[in-house]
This record gives sequence, C-alpha cells and structure tokens, in this order.
Amino acid sequence: MDDDVPLGNPAESLALIERERANLERDITPDPRWMLWPWGIAWLVGFALFFLRYGPDGRVFVDLPDWLPLLVLMTLILAAGVTTGVMGARAGRQVSGPTSRQGLLYGVTWSAAITAFAVLFARISDVLPEPESGLLWAGGMVAVTGVLHMAGGALWNDRDLYFLGAWTLLADVVGILIGPGWHSLIVCVAGGGGMIVAGLIGWLRLR
Repeated sequence: MDDDVPLGNPAESLALIERERANLERDITPDPRWMLWPWGIAWLVGFALFFLRYGPDGRVFVDLPDWLPLLVLMTLILAAGVTTGVMGARAGRQVSGPTSRQGLLYGVTWSAAITAFAVLFARISDVLPEPESGLLWAGGMVAVTGVLHMAGGALWNDRDLYFLGAWTLLADVVGILIGPGWHSLIVCVAGGGGMIVAGLIGWLRLR
C-alpha cells in the first residue's frame, strides 16, 4: 500500500522538517523592514533637523523654527510606534503561550522605561544649560533604545537585534563624548542608518 512507502532517508526527513520550520518562522515573524525602517527614518530625519538647527558650539546651519526639529522627531516617532505596534499585533495573533506573553511584557517594558526616564529628565533638565539639557534627553533616550534592543536580542536569541542594540549604544556614547550637535549627527547617521541596514539584513535572512 502507498501508506507503507517510507518517507525517505533520515537526511531527507530532516531537510523537510527544516524547510517547514523555516516556512513557519517566516509566517509568524514580522517583516523586519516594517519593524525597524520607520524608526530608522524617524531618527534620520529628526536628528538631521536637530543637527542643522542646533549644530556644534551653537552653530545654526539652517535657520529653522526652534520648535520644528522636536515636532518632526516626535511625529515620526509616534508614527513609527503605531506602525510597529500594528505589525507586532498582527504577528502576535498567530502565537500563543509563553512567547506571546514575552512579547507583551517586552512591549510594556519599553513603555515603562521611556516613561521613567522622561520623568527623571524633566525633573533635572531645567538646571542644565540648553545644549546639555538637549544632550541629556537625546542621549538618554537613545541609550534606553540600545539597552532594550540588546535585552530583546538576548530574550529571543536574536543576534542581529542584540548587535543593533550594541551598535546603537556605541554611537550614543561616542556622540555624548564629542558633545552637543555632533551627537545629533552621529545618531542620525549611525543610529538611524543602522536600523535601516538591520531591517534590510533581517528581511534578506527571512527570505
């Protein structure tokens, strides 16, 4: 009978299992481009405007309104948050159990960390000169992003995400050491660009 025909040798069976596992991973993993590119674009555009308006040593490369860089950055970050939230929710509907809870708790951790640091920075930024106050906010929030990317990479054994977090932290520290103005440029190019590159690499690996 046909039912009695063997499936093949062990190597073929393992290859079939690996193909099905890869197909399942592609189905339940959000497209890395949609998860990282919105944030990368937000950092590229937002921090570029900060650099042009608030350059090193108070230099103004482009005489933009004072409020414009922050408004653009916050708007793009909000749009990125909505985009990644929708994509993550769609992927989460296909997963249940511990993995789903891990994703939910990880998302809550992001919100809690950003809120806590925002309260802290708002409390102490008024006693700092304006350039240092801006560096505190930008450097602190970029540091939170890098640390949480590394935590996510460790949680899901995702080396690309872990490396992205480490790269983001490195760019942040270098920018902080060089000083206000330059920090915006470094985060714009290395941070935002790093997210775009990481999204592309992740997408190519999924394919």
